[in-house]
Amino acid sequence: MRLILLGPPGAGKGTQAEFIVDQYQIPHISTGDIFRKNIKEGTELGLRAKSFIDQGALVPDSLVVEIVEARLKEADCNDGFLLDGFPRTVFQAEELDKVLEKMGVDLTAVLNIKVDPELLVSRAVGRRICRSCGATYHIHNNPSKQQGVCDKCGGELYQRSDDIEETVANRINVYMNETSPLIHYYEVRGKLVNIDGEQDIKVVSSDIVNALRG
Repeated sequence: MRLILLGPPGAGKGTQAEFIVDQYQIPHISTGDIFRKNIKEGTELGLRAKSFIDQGALVPDSLVVEIVEARLKEADCNDGFLLDGFPRTVFQAEELDKVLEKMGVDLTAVLNIKVDPELLVSRAVGRRICRSCGATYHIHNNPSKQQGVCDKCGGELYQRSDDIEETVANRINVYMNETSPLIHYYEVRGKLVNIDGEQDIKVVSSDIVNALRG
C-alpha cells in the first residue's frame, strides 16, 4: 500500500493514520517528523532545512521533495508507506510522481477525509495530544479512559496552543484554499478516494479498508 492521507485540521487524520499503519504494517511518514529527525541527526539535508527554519522561512519545495525522496528509499518503505502532510501543493505532487516513477512504483490511492468545516472547528477545539508518545484523543469523540492521561503510555494529555476556535477556523480556510487544486490533481488521475469523516471513527476506518480492498 502506497498511500497519501489528505484531510483538514480536525478531520481525524491522526487517528486514521494510526489505524492504517497498524492495519497494513507500513511506516507513517510525516514531513515534520522527517525534518526533526534529519536536523537531530545533523544530516546534510537536515542542516539545509534548519538554515531556512532558523530564519523563520518556509523550507523550499525542492528541498522538501529531496528529504521525502530520501525517506522513501529507506528499507522499511519497500512494502509501502503512508504520506501525511506531503504533498501540499500541485508542484510537490508532480515531483512526487517523478520520484515514484524513478523508483518504479505507483501510488495505490490518495485518501481524502471530508468533514464539514463547522464540525471541524468543534472537533479541533476538543482535541488532546499525549506529550510523551503523540497519541491523539478527543474529549467527546475519542476520550482517554482516565481524563488527561494517555491510554497507551500514561503520558500527560494537553491541548495544542493553536487548537483554539479562531486559529482553527483560519487553519481550515487556508487548508481548503491550498488543497483544492491538489484534490483535483489526484481526482483527474483516478487516485482520489473520498472518505466521509463525519461518521464514527470505527466506521471511517472500515470505509478506508473497504475502499482499498475495492
